[in-house]
Amino acid sequence: MHKKLFGLVGIAAFSAVTASQSIAQVSKGYSDVGFVVGLGNIGGANASVGGRYENVFKNLPDLGNGMLGFMVSADIYSFERVRFIPVGATMNYHFRIDPSNKVDLFLGAGLGFRSVNCSTYANNDCGYTSGLYVIGRAGGRYFLKPNLALYGDLGAGASTVNIGLTFKLK
Repeated sequence: MHKKLFGLVGIAAFSAVTASQSIAQVSKGYSDVGFVVGLGNIGGANASVGGRYENVFKNLPDLGNGMLGFMVSADIYSFERVRFIPVGATMNYHFRIDPSNKVDLFLGAGLGFRSVNCSTYANNDCGYTSGLYVIGRAGGRYFLKPNLALYGDLGAGASTVNIGLTFKLK
């Protein structure tokens, strides 16, 4: 399954790269939705799949002329017959970069809730518990088209590294 996901991401990225030129489109009012593959989860889990939604809602002229966005994310992964579903929310600071550039860089912080399903264990006792966790990430987008970008982030939360595609909504 993981090979198929990486293959789909590769095909989508290749087709987008061969398309027309684009510029970074992130500004106040920007919204996007995307899917990601996460690498480096807890324990021996090797990959997760998930989605992201972000809305950039405020200019910050007194803070480096950057922008503030709100992101929600949800992922799913398994490890030793245990299913994890983390859902998180972060506030992201987007750095002001020349608008003719195809890059959007951000730093984010927030909270998440991780749901753990141990139903394949006796008494649902697998050693993991559901609960809150802290999210910290640094990431960015590289715009392939005005409405399509490669997405990536590094940090602490559900996965250490997330890569995927985002699609501009407005």
